[in-house]
Amino acid sequence: MTLQYPHRQKQLQTLVRKLGLPGQSSLQWTLLDLALTHPSISATANYEQLEFVGDAVVRLATAVFLLETYPQLPVGEFAAIRSILVSDRILAQLADYYGLEPYLLVSESALKDKLGRESRLADAFEAVLAALYLSTHTLDLVRPCLDHYFRQLVTEILSDPARQNYKAALQEWSQGHYKLLPEYRVVQGEQAEDNSQRFKAEVWVRGECLGEGSGRSIKAAEQAAAQAAFAVVSDRSSQQ
Repeated sequence: MTLQYPHRQKQLQTLVRKLGLPGQSSLQWTLLDLALTHPSISATANYEQLEFVGDAVVRLATAVFLLETYPQLPVGEFAAIRSILVSDRILAQLADYYGLEPYLLVSESALKDKLGRESRLADAFEAVLAALYLSTHTLDLVRPCLDHYFRQLVTEILSDPARQNYKAALQEWSQGHYKLLPEYRVVQGEQAEDNSQRFKAEVWVRGECLGEGSGRSIKAAEQAAAQAAFAVVSDRSSQQ
């Protein structure tokens, strides 16, 4: 079903070609149009509900991609990598990669909010993924938009483990298993050889210390502790 407005229909057809999905007769164009309508244009007919669905869609598509492409990785690595791939930063990069912004209907006042651009683009991209998913109720239209970009990004992540956000992934794991947030405790601060301050952190879940780590900042120490905790939970998962 095409849109009532031919100009908008042509715009969206151009975007679909950029997404690598030409000639999609199954695509619901009204959903795609809604996915690209910012709340500043309409308080009711906007992308917010689709963005809610898209958040789940991108997480599912990413999980399936990781399982199929990197079956050798432990589940802890899956969670850590997925937390990066589904972040606003990466989704906004994907939106830029496909040139999504010119197709987004948004008010002039909202466009002046430069700080909100990343979130705006990430939300719109998630909404677009929801529109693609709801058009077929499969990932057939979603995966082509993600896999190539994700494959390149995961290669970079795996070659530089420091880029992996273990804190975010551990939080996701603990919430999924226990509906609790990890607790970080900075237990020691000491001088390193170069006289910089070094911190030591522990991460606790349900009264159990899962990992320890150190770093030159509290944030770095907590990240190291989270990485150590992932080694523990991944090992436990593999033995179940």
